[in-house]
Amino acid sequence: MKQILVVDDSTSMRRMVMASLRQVEDIKFCEASNGLEAIERIALTPMNLVILDLNMPDMHGLEVLKFIRQHQSFSQIPVIILTTRGDESSQSEAIAAGVSLYCTKPFNPSVFAGQVMGLLQ
Repeated sequence: MKQILVVDDSTSMRRMVMASLRQVEDIKFCEASNGLEAIERIALTPMNLVILDLNMPDMHGLEVLKFIRQHQSFSQIPVIILTTRGDESSQSEAIAAGVSLYCTKPFNPSVFAGQVMGLLQ
């Protein structure tokens, strides 16, 4: 069973992301509503994939991504940024920080599910 952490300050967005991935077999979801909570979940539970919003209270998603990439125990976890920020600067920063995939909201659920399956392989 693969563990996916969905990090977004919006409960409805977390639910939408999880609903769009129900077609992916053998996955279990974990949720976090901010960056600090995400880091705690990653430290306590082995994750196979992290889906991360950028704009959150307490800690920006880019800081969470950098934390993941800087720690050897977590550095190989694929991270998808799923955000409303489609500007080139945000994408460039995320790529430089080591994001696996950068997606913008709104997203196509079936395309997104295919991308997630590809990263879980």
